[in-house]
Amino acid sequence: MATLDGLPPLRDVIQRHGLDARKALGQNFLLDLNLTQKIARSAGPLEGVTVFEVGPGPGGLTRAILSLGAAKLVAVERDSRCLPALAEVSDHYPGRLEVIEGDALKTDFASLVKEKAASGPVKIIANLPYNVGTQLLLNWLLPEDGIWPPFWDSLTLMFQKEVGLRIVADEEDDHYGRLGVLAGWRTDAHMVFDVPPQAFTPPPKVTSTVVHLTPRSSPLPCDVAKLERVTQAAFGQRRKMLRQSLKPLGGETLLAKAGIDPQRRAETLSVAEFVALANIL
Repeated sequence: MATLDGLPPLRDVIQRHGLDARKALGQNFLLDLNLTQKIARSAGPLEGVTVFEVGPGPGGLTRAILSLGAAKLVAVERDSRCLPALAEVSDHYPGRLEVIEGDALKTDFASLVKEKAASGPVKIIANLPYNVGTQLLLNWLLPEDGIWPPFWDSLTLMFQKEVGLRIVADEEDDHYGRLGVLAGWRTDAHMVFDVPPQAFTPPPKVTSTVVHLTPRSSPLPCDVAKLERVTQAAFGQRRKMLRQSLKPLGGETLLAKAGIDPQRRAETLSVAEFVALANIL
């Protein structure tokens, strides 16, 4: 029985190709095509857009993105077992899907965009493997070439909810930390909706959430390496006063130059205050 997009149900595809989800690859497959459509729609209009996807697996989200009109989709998949299933999707959408077998952590997405993308916007939409999601986000927030605004116009990504809360957290939030500072510095980020464990095969032990990020065109000027040093030191001992946690970086002298009370703790500082500390450092 075909689905609305004319392709077989995902459960049949998985069974036919023997695609059991593997924990070592951080795989949890989404089988509900209504849900994958909802994720794709949360990225905004896709007509004329080049989309990059990480870890498409059997192609549930891939199918949703293509059915909503993406001009081109480039999917990076590490698991070679998934390639035949994705080839069927490619045949159904001639010339619009390209699958690259490889490790997303080792993929130079900026170079790929120059090679593969058309002249329109570029969006990244992905149900990220749990074990590499945070590192991939950091790679896109802090590109090695230092170019900002980045090659992408938006990120629509699924994480464990705990990670999503850390990404969107502001000061005074219990989840606020290094990830919240870096994401808040360079992007506007918000959580879109939660996805319960039972939506996945196999179901994970935690709730997931979709996060949408758009780059700030002019984030506060700051040296990335110094900002990382300050946030790592401050949140590495988050229960201590800043005069103690930042002692290796100058402690009270550094804080005085920034006009920050040395008795405050890391979770009370705004992104702008962290940037000020990094610039003084």
